[in-house]
Amino acid sequence: MEILCTEEGFWNDQERARGIMQELEQLRSEVGQFDILLKNAEDLTELCGMITEEKEWADVLVQVNALERAVEKLDFFTLFDGEYDVNSAIVTIHAGAGGVDAQDWATMLLKMYVRWAERKNYIVKILDEVAGAEAGIKSATFEIDGRWVYGHMRAEAGVHRLVRLSPFNADNLRQTSFARVESMPILKEIKQVQVKPDELRIDTYRSSGAGGQHVNTTDSAVRITHIPTGLQAQCQNERSQMQNKESAMKLLLAKLHKKFIEEEERKKKELRGEMVDAGWGNQIRSYVLHPYKMVKDHRTKHETAQVDDVLDGDIDEFIIAFLRQ
Repeated sequence: MEILCTEEGFWNDQERARGIMQELEQLRSEVGQFDILLKNAEDLTELCGMITEEKEWADVLVQVNALERAVEKLDFFTLFDGEYDVNSAIVTIHAGAGGVDAQDWATMLLKMYVRWAERKNYIVKILDEVAGAEAGIKSATFEIDGRWVYGHMRAEAGVHRLVRLSPFNADNLRQTSFARVESMPILKEIKQVQVKPDELRIDTYRSSGAGGQHVNTTDSAVRITHIPTGLQAQCQNERSQMQNKESAMKLLLAKLHKKFIEEEERKKKELRGEMVDAGWGNQIRSYVLHPYKMVKDHRTKHETAQVDDVLDGDIDEFIIAFLRQ
């Protein structure tokens, strides 16, 4: 990959080049973890051979702790045993039961995942977003680009429940609201399903949104329909029709692959998990802001009182607990 970066014309396609450079940095980071482990092991071996006094055992213990931390970081990668775990992911959030509060909750989840991705130095691209009538969003679809993203995000698929004092209620009463998260791996091609050009219907329309130079001025938004299955994918957030078409095609391929997997392996539910209503009794995780503060995952029983940190993107402990289970 490093040789690829030195080829003439590498930066002619800047989007492709940025993606390769990002993957290269992530690979270097993973290799660096092995280097750290080997260095800690060598240092520990050297210290053990030099011990002459009892007080020097303190230095050995420090090095043992460092070695344990390095092993734990590498052990984390062994949890990714899925075929597509290394892939980037497309994530969709749907507001569920709870009215305006649910739409606001969907926005909070979107911000939580964006902050999580930023912490990991992943690239986030909003593909489609449907605003709520009063506040929040009805749905949002976004791409997270990086290594092992789908491996992480498959742990988030399911219904998320929020309990809080509603800011949209005149009496400030406690409100429970729901949102459903779906996660799909990004695939360049589907080996099991052949997509023929004559099976696709491509429609263009005028973008809509909060405003901006390209909003409501050109027919740049794109909707692609796979005629045999009726599956649709759309994107309106890019600056050009060509970019929107590429992003919509990514999403459509992910949906087609997901449909194939669900039909072939319904019992496993490997990619998005069981499709359930975003309402009572179906939640995988609860976020309680009143009358106490707690986030609890109902699958793993992992919980924390640091709700603000979780909503700011600190969700790794929940992901690790799910993967270890």
